[in-house]
Amino acid sequence: MSVKQPELEFMSLDDLWALHESITAILSARIKAEKHELEKRLAVLNRGMAGIGESGDLRSLENGKLRRKYPRVLPKYRNPQTSETWSGRGKRPRWLVAAMKSGRTMEEFRIRESGSKGRRSA
Repeated sequence: MSVKQPELEFMSLDDLWALHESITAILSARIKAEKHELEKRLAVLNRGMAGIGESGDLRSLENGKLRRKYPRVLPKYRNPQTSETWSGRGKRPRWLVAAMKSGRTMEEFRIRESGSKGRRSA
């Protein structure tokens, strides 16, 4: 494809400036269109990645909605020998299971609240 190029050296300053403005407008329109296309692609990719949380673990339900983040759960039980703690949720820790097999109760390991302010600020 051969396009006849104007002789730039012989063009007047006004003609050169008009050419510059038209080239700038064309480039701006093409860049805007390219950016819009890339944003559409990114939106499609983000929809596909919506179920993956910041740490890389899956945080979505079957309907595609993200799960809400739950507040941090304070520990309720403490191993007096190693200072390990357990919040009371999930599977019981080995140290607690072993202690209960030896005849102790869960209440013996319960962390006592030292006033209402102390527990909340932790």
